[in-house]
Amino acid sequence: MPRPPVLRLGPAAWPVRPRALMAASVLLVLLLAAFVRALLAFDDYPMGAADVLTTLLGGGDGGQRFVLFELRMPRALAGMLVGAALGLAGAIMQGLTRNPLASPDTLGIAWGASVGATLVIVLGGGAGGVSGLVSEIGVPLGALAGGLAAAVAVFGLSWRSGVESNRLLLVGVAVSVTCANLVYWALSWTDINSAARAQTWLTGSLHAADWDRVGPAALALAVLLPLTLGAARTVSALGLGDDTARGLGIRVDLARLLLLLAATLLVCVATSAAGPITFVALAAPQIALRLARTAQPPLLGSALLGATLTLLADQVAAGLFAPIQLPVGVCTAVLGAPYLMYLIARRHRESRV
Repeated sequence: MPRPPVLRLGPAAWPVRPRALMAASVLLVLLLAAFVRALLAFDDYPMGAADVLTTLLGGGDGGQRFVLFELRMPRALAGMLVGAALGLAGAIMQGLTRNPLASPDTLGIAWGASVGATLVIVLGGGAGGVSGLVSEIGVPLGALAGGLAAAVAVFGLSWRSGVESNRLLLVGVAVSVTCANLVYWALSWTDINSAARAQTWLTGSLHAADWDRVGPAALALAVLLPLTLGAARTVSALGLGDDTARGLGIRVDLARLLLLLAATLLVCVATSAAGPITFVALAAPQIALRLARTAQPPLLGSALLGATLTLLADQVAAGLFAPIQLPVGVCTAVLGAPYLMYLIARRHRESRV
């Protein structure tokens, strides 16, 4: 079968297939539309499109500026950044393992980050004073430490002269269950106020998103996103097998280690900003793959689709039972669980053929 044409954007750029480029362009338009929709309505404050535009250009009254710049825009930006990070991390993991079931959710990395952040919230105590300050600063660091520890455990325990995808998934499920029970154990011995704060965070919510959360996440992702997107060619080569990648001059073990570290950092940053938002990292790469019709999940398309799915899911969660706003993690879990069962059933049918 003839290979599709390849466009090369400069001598150092990776190959871009026309359909993948078109799919990314469509996803970018959808993402911008979802972002604009997020600025128009998330609460009961009446602001039409003209009011939003006027406020963005420097007009509007004090109430409109507060609602737009302190409530809606941080929430929309947080959803976009978190979704992009999760979609990109899922694409890297699925590309490296060549398994559509591989994601931060199934490999235990998201739960590991939850353990670290939950321990910080529980041990940090109340929301005010020194303990509250420790809690606010320590949650991202706790999520980072927990996610890295879970990743080391998963890939260390599954390594047998290489990483085999089925063994990796089994170890990931075991680590996920262990980390989940550690979270529930931590909640069981703390006071009710700290447990309530941790439980709210564990649902995966953008309700409390503010500039204090968006700023650090944006700085971290400003570094991680370009680095990982720039490694698209390496991910594609590793997805073809170790021998092929070595033939292309890639140091396989080092490249895989660095890419998995980057994916873990992306998950940890996203989890620290919004809590564990499930199934975005699992579904976005597979949907982007089908839109672009590539052999492996496209990194850019997965990031754009992850951001779009998170923003749309947050809007559905906010408006489905208005005025009650559900956490976005609840919405993605309800939508993602049937998709996970479909992937498992399809993989089982393929293994029997």
